[in-house]
Amino acid sequence: MEGSLTARDRVGIQDFVLLDAYTSESAFLDNLRKRFHENLIYTYIGTLLVSVNPYKELDIYSKKQMDIYMGVNFFELPPHIYALADNVYRTMLAEFNHHFILISGESGAGKTEASKKILQFYAVSCPSTKLLDNVRDRLLLSNPVLEAFGNAKTLKNDNSSRFGKYMDIQFDHQGAAVGGHILSYLLEKSRVVHQNHGERNFHIFYQLVEGGEEDLLRWLGLERNCQQYSYLVQGDCAKVSSINDKTDWKTVRKALDVIDFSESNIENLFGIIASVLHLGNVKFEADHRGYAVLNNSPEIHWLSKLLGIPAQVLQKGLTHRKIEAKTEEVLSPFTVEHAVYARDALAKAIYGRTFTWLVNKINESLANKDSSRKTVIGLLDIYGFEVFHVNSFEQFCINYCNEKLQQLFIELTLKSEQEEYEMEGIEWEPVPYFNNKIICDLVEEKYRGIISILDEECLRPGEATDLTFLEKLEGTMGGHPHFVTHKLADQKTRKTLERGDFRLLHYAGEVTYCVVGFLDKNNDLLYRNIKEVMRQSKNAIVKHCFPSSEPDSKRRPETVATQFKASLVGLAEILMTKEPWYVRCLKPNDGKQPGRFDDVLVRHQVKYLGLMEHLRVRRAGFAYRRRYEVFLQRYKPLCPDTWPNWKGTAAEGVELLVKHLGYKPNEYKLGRTKIFIRHPRTLFATEDAFEICKHELATRIQAKYKGYREKGNFLKQKEAATKIENCWRGLKARKEREKRAWAVKVIKRFIKGFMTRNQPTCLDNSEYLAFVRQNYLTRLKDNLPKSVLDQNTWLTPPPIMQETSQLLKALYTRHMVRKYVRGVTPQKKMQLQLKGLTSSMFKGRKENYPYSVCRPFVDTRISEEDIHIKILQTIRHERIKYSAPVVKYDRNGFRTRFRQLIFTQTAAYLVEEAKVKQRVEYNALKGVSVSNLSDNFLILHVTCEDIKKKGDLVLQCDFLFEALTKLCVVANKQNCIKVVQGSVRFDIQPGREGFVDFKSGQEFMVYRAKNGHLMVESTKAKSR
Repeated sequence: MEGSLTARDRVGIQDFVLLDAYTSESAFLDNLRKRFHENLIYTYIGTLLVSVNPYKELDIYSKKQMDIYMGVNFFELPPHIYALADNVYRTMLAEFNHHFILISGESGAGKTEASKKILQFYAVSCPSTKLLDNVRDRLLLSNPVLEAFGNAKTLKNDNSSRFGKYMDIQFDHQGAAVGGHILSYLLEKSRVVHQNHGERNFHIFYQLVEGGEEDLLRWLGLERNCQQYSYLVQGDCAKVSSINDKTDWKTVRKALDVIDFSESNIENLFGIIASVLHLGNVKFEADHRGYAVLNNSPEIHWLSKLLGIPAQVLQKGLTHRKIEAKTEEVLSPFTVEHAVYARDALAKAIYGRTFTWLVNKINESLANKDSSRKTVIGLLDIYGFEVFHVNSFEQFCINYCNEKLQQLFIELTLKSEQEEYEMEGIEWEPVPYFNNKIICDLVEEKYRGIISILDEECLRPGEATDLTFLEKLEGTMGGHPHFVTHKLADQKTRKTLERGDFRLLHYAGEVTYCVVGFLDKNNDLLYRNIKEVMRQSKNAIVKHCFPSSEPDSKRRPETVATQFKASLVGLAEILMTKEPWYVRCLKPNDGKQPGRFDDVLVRHQVKYLGLMEHLRVRRAGFAYRRRYEVFLQRYKPLCPDTWPNWKGTAAEGVELLVKHLGYKPNEYKLGRTKIFIRHPRTLFATEDAFEICKHELATRIQAKYKGYREKGNFLKQKEAATKIENCWRGLKARKEREKRAWAVKVIKRFIKGFMTRNQPTCLDNSEYLAFVRQNYLTRLKDNLPKSVLDQNTWLTPPPIMQETSQLLKALYTRHMVRKYVRGVTPQKKMQLQLKGLTSSMFKGRKENYPYSVCRPFVDTRISEEDIHIKILQTIRHERIKYSAPVVKYDRNGFRTRFRQLIFTQTAAYLVEEAKVKQRVEYNALKGVSVSNLSDNFLILHVTCEDIKKKGDLVLQCDFLFEALTKLCVVANKQNCIKVVQGSVRFDIQPGREGFVDFKSGQEFMVYRAKNGHLMVESTKAKSR
């Protein structure tokens, strides 16, 4: 609690007892809502734990969390189910007495999960041995078995417990779990034969059909289809997304093995489950007299096999009733309606008695054989208050149970409060609260209570119906302030009641019950002759459930309501002998949605769980109480007289402390061992003062401690520094002396080696020569040539290293060559081959060739996107190998024309946009002429026998060497290129010729000379 006070504004108050407006439901809900939205689902009311279902997984149930809460003061850490479980466990060990934890709440509020978490905590926290682990496993695995047979999907909860469960966990004097015992209450047997829309039968039926092995289903006569069975389809939701029946089946099978069920028991148990399904499919027909008959029903065959009862006996038992008339017995045939009733009654009886057998069998497995005294922690997971649109007999019993538990709850709470006050010598102040004894008496009073009247109506001869029961209630209960019917109500209330309804004003609010079915459900009759049929069964479990020793007198057995009333009396007696602890579970919304808090729904649950009532009882006197030692230990810094150490008793210290804090006499009381503070605001003011004081104290303590630490560190460092200085100086002096002696020897050897360096290797010069070798190799390593072409940077070796230097040089040259060759890619290799071809044609023959060496060749200079589509269509059958832009000079007049020169596999094309100006096949190409100067002209000489054909081509190309090399490769004419000096003759057409003259000049010029030749002047290329 104390640790949470500083965070109360953000996450609410962890204990409702400290709520200022403790009588306000709105303040209560606001605190719950605030904590819920921070994923803080647990809150205390004193030692009562309120739990809100988050409808999502929270990381607060790990083994690490369990370790945190083990052995810790209850209010020291934030509220948690583990804190409650641990406090119960430690109190039990310390006081060696019995305790119980009552877990209650509406269906879907998380009661079953809370029970599981408590069991898991005890499984981890209790001492462990191989034998104890076996007990622990059986305790844990009894849950999935009971859930399979006793839980079902309802409209409010996919895993709703349809029975009440009280489990005792037995501990030895060392705190080890050594056994357990389970009591069950009011199993909802009617669910076996009828389910409302949107609900399912008990889980075990679906688990068997969906998860059972093929051989097992074949032996049981079942199909893997729930739709085939009448008892499984009434709710129209055999499949539920949140339930995995196949996985749950495996869990149940494993649990049955661990709990020590024999194979024959398991076989008989599943035979009974299957027989209930077959029983639901038994169909009756009416004969000509209107009596029920069975005509070769296959279900009877399977029932006979699984129950071990002859088919004829079963058939007669389901269609006839035995009537005793004086000295003789007569079999009276059923009508179809009565036969269906008898069938359903048998199904309910078989399942209900089997469930009782199952609980007893689990108890045998959990039984502790040691007779020494044990302490007990009981877990009571009981149905919460239920209010549906239509409330029937089951809701009446459940709500009666909650009335009894509320009565017990208030009594125990008031009793524990009063005992604590008396023990501490504090005057007890009577607490006003609603005593629901009037309602309990209304239900259970002998001769005049609802149960007594119901039993009387069930037993009386004549035509007793649900409506005659209601009329009798009206006659007996008329005028009772907590009972009303349509007949007894005023005009306004009558509009909200049907004629077959009665309304009870419970402590939690009004509930309207429909009397239809009350008598049948209370009677729960099973005809005597059907019992006799069941006693003939060869199924060991059925035989056990219908013993021959069972009283078979003409007296009718106790009704369901009377049995339930007796079991509640027994439960109350059990609980009154134990110390109570409470977990109240709330559901935040009906849609199972995480993060949504429905104020109306939660307010209703707070009301019917009696949380405000409990808070009022806890707050009637003093909101806060702590032992003197705990209170003084926390708040002693607030008083100079008690800080830092108090020498007197804790009670004297607390008395001095509260006087210093200025507590008024009516704000607190001092008991024998505890201080009682009346108002939360008093505690909050103290806590706020402590928070301020705590920071000041922390600062002062830090300052003192840091000064003490620093002074100690300084003295240690000073002493250490002096020692280190002395040692270091001595070490340094010794090293200096050794270093100088070594240096003298080295220098002597070096000088002697230098003087004898040219002599053969001997003792005097061996070290010097080794130094020379090492020095040369070290320098050589840092000055190696960077490329194969670098022949002049090899270091000059000393005489002793001449031969070695030559070998190293040769090796390194080979290494660089090999490295270069390995690094050559196919593309680069092709480039080099082309460059080699160019070199063979132009090196030393054309002036500007050296400038082309460094320029890499490309595949083409004109992309296909830049060539006109018509040209591409014209030459599409020939693959384009190369293209480049050129300037063409007319043969007559030498006018310049910009053209594209394209080389294909078979010919060279001169193109102007979309038109092929000239096509030169490679076999018609006589040669190519270029000058030896630095111009970029080329003349293509073609064979021209026909006067209509065009003559030689005079072209200027910026990529001269690239284009000519590509032409040689494509046309396969490496020898067709001629490098000429002076003039080049070309054919204009057959019989006509022209000339191109080349000469060097100051600048590049092209013009027509006076002699009619094309004159090309090019600048002199500088030598590289």
